[in-house]
Amino acid sequence: MPPTDTFGPNIGARLLYRDALMLVIDKPAGLPVHPGPKGGETLTDHLDALRFGLPKRPQAAHRLDRDTSGCLVLGRHAKALARLGRLFATGEVAKTYWAIVEGDPAAEAGEIDLPLMRRSADPRSWWMKTDPAGDPSLTRWRVLGRDAGRRSAWLELKPVTGRTHQLRVHCAAMGWSIRGDAIYGQADRAGPSLHLHARALSLPLYPRKPPVEVEAPAPGPLRSALAACGFEAERTNPR
Repeated sequence: MPPTDTFGPNIGARLLYRDALMLVIDKPAGLPVHPGPKGGETLTDHLDALRFGLPKRPQAAHRLDRDTSGCLVLGRHAKALARLGRLFATGEVAKTYWAIVEGDPAAEAGEIDLPLMRRSADPRSWWMKTDPAGDPSLTRWRVLGRDAGRRSAWLELKPVTGRTHQLRVHCAAMGWSIRGDAIYGQADRAGPSLHLHARALSLPLYPRKPPVEVEAPAPGPLRSALAACGFEAERTNPR
């Protein structure tokens, strides 16, 4: 699926935060972070423009799926990447996602505690499934809005663990898959893009300072679905 938003001529327009150790950018949906076997445009192709005087380009400090938009953290050098990597690995980074799901969750909030494992033993496979023998996986969720017909809902998702495709598999297992999910839901690959957005991050990067808080605006393709669930447009430049 091609990017639903693009960087345009200046990746700097998507810069959400910058300091001596890290950058946070608003990644568009449909753009993979790293090169893959099929080739094509990736985020890596654009990172030289974010050196800001340093000899090497920044690198992604964590995973964000190709079809997910929103906050992506980049380490500006090796020591920064190591520090950020530890924070993500130990679960100290608080991550908040927005999703539009197909269906009507019965409650207003809850937890999804379902272990996950790969569907296949093939190490190249990223597809996941729920399985009691899998790795512990926990997601906290709450409803932020519902559409008039209660056919879809706007959820806030907070992954406590960071398993591959965790939010997508957990939502599908609950009976309300994320809109546009052609792997775990019922969506057609030619249909709408995945309605999953990395809304915010809170990173305790500096020991004697408050956590760094960063928020990514709702992307254009997601706004109409959010509006149907009660979202009021943000005051931000359209992308």
